[in-house]
Amino acid sequence: MFELVYPSEPAPLLAVKAVKGNTEVVPIIENSGLVIGRSTRKACHGNPALFHPVVHLHIINHRGELYLQKRSESKDLCPGMWDTAVGGHVTYGESLAEALLREAAEELAIVDFNPVYLDSYRWVTEMETELVNIFALVTDRSICPDNDEVEEGRWWTQE
Repeated sequence: MFELVYPSEPAPLLAVKAVKGNTEVVPIIENSGLVIGRSTRKACHGNPALFHPVVHLHIINHRGELYLQKRSESKDLCPGMWDTAVGGHVTYGESLAEALLREAAEELAIVDFNPVYLDSYRWVTEMETELVNIFALVTDRSICPDNDEVEEGRWWTQE
């Protein structure tokens, strides 16, 4: 599995965009996963040069249905759009697994699970550049979306 490599001392702060109440700091990485800096999440969402990691979790049930979430209208990127079951930024100092478990608990109240790593890819837009790390979970457990994070969620068939 791909993993981030943090320096022994805190990486330099590369860019900061202050937003009241938002102090989330994310790692800035090279293609290899080597952490070369850190920045605020807000600064990353306006500067594609700040390459940073995110995690996504695809949830599939035993009937072969895929769970998707509709993003909250309060989200700064893609509000109200359908998205992977869980998605979020890696906080500086976290491993990919730690970030995934935290995001799953925050967004869908899913805890105590063993995700399977699938792949990583580079996602580039005019706004940002992310290293998307994809995980999967097959489960029939009940899912409880957090209304602050997720507007709604439901199971989809291939049709």
